[in-house]
Amino acid sequence: MTTTDSAEKAEALARGAVEARVAACAQISAPVTSVYRWEQAIETAQEWQVLFKTAAARYEALETYLVVAHDYDTPEIIATPVTRGGAGYLAWVAEETS
Repeated sequence: MTTTDSAEKAEALARGAVEARVAACAQISAPVTSVYRWEQAIETAQEWQVLFKTAAARYEALETYLVVAHDYDTPEIIATPVTRGGAGYLAWVAEETS
């Protein structure tokens, strides 16, 4: 998962990851309000969350893509493991990211 400051940037990150086959799918959530400390100040900003669906074996490639493609100095890049899922869906994710 990552966040960015516009719908257009979110879609570009999502489309680029799917085109590069480092993600099978990316979902963009409506704006969220983020409150965070940055450079000794409390900031509030609207951001768009992008959730990427990828295989564990492709995580490093996805992270590399996000680091290069993202325009934030320190982009949020968070991975959560999938402990269970539909066999057909997980097979599709593996196929689309191979």
